Amino acid sequence: MSDHAVADHPIKLINNDDLKRSRLTVFFRLLLLIPHAIVLYLWGIAAGIAVILAWIVGIFTGRIPDGLHNFMASYVRYQTRVTAYALILANPFPPFGSSGTYPVDVEIAPSATQSRLTIFFRLLLAIPALILAYVFLLGLEIVALFGWIVSILTGKMPQGLENLGTYLLRWETQSRAYTMLLTGHYPSLSGIG
Repeated sequence: MSDHAVADHPIKLINNDDLKRSRLTVFFRLLLLIPHAIVLYLWGIAAGIAVILAWIVGIFTGRIPDGLHNFMASYVRYQTRVTAYALILANPFPPFGSSGTYPVDVEIAPSATQSRLTIFFRLLLAIPALILAYVFLLGLEIVALFGWIVSILTGKMPQGLENLGTYLLRWETQSRAYTMLLTGHYPSLSGIG
């Protein structure tokens, strides 16, 4: 896939992180994530219901209603921010919700027309992407472990680990967005965008 195709992907992971890490918050990162885990769990239940509704509507109309799309996009954006924080890809404590800015963030294009047939078979079509997302998540955990150790010792995330983590997180985010019907574009292995 060309760089132009990546630039046109409707789900873009943006990383404006400065690589500096607070040793104290890195050390206690998992403990600090507890409130976000609770919010994500509850929001995830509502997002799951929204996906089912979007799937039904999408089969008949070929388009996800803006309200459902925006709700699910907010969930994906929040989940990506929390995941970036959890995996040491960002330093500041993420805000609750998807408003404002964050060093690692997602731009999600507005709702667009999709093939009704691919909406109907979305879970089946997403299986290869989800398998690779699972493998990439294991890679992200390894990146996080090394990043955790180095960040505690030096107060900084190595650029190479950050780049690899961003690449892996981008695929995971695009896979989640594809599965949640936010886009009809399959996740892209090309580029950083």
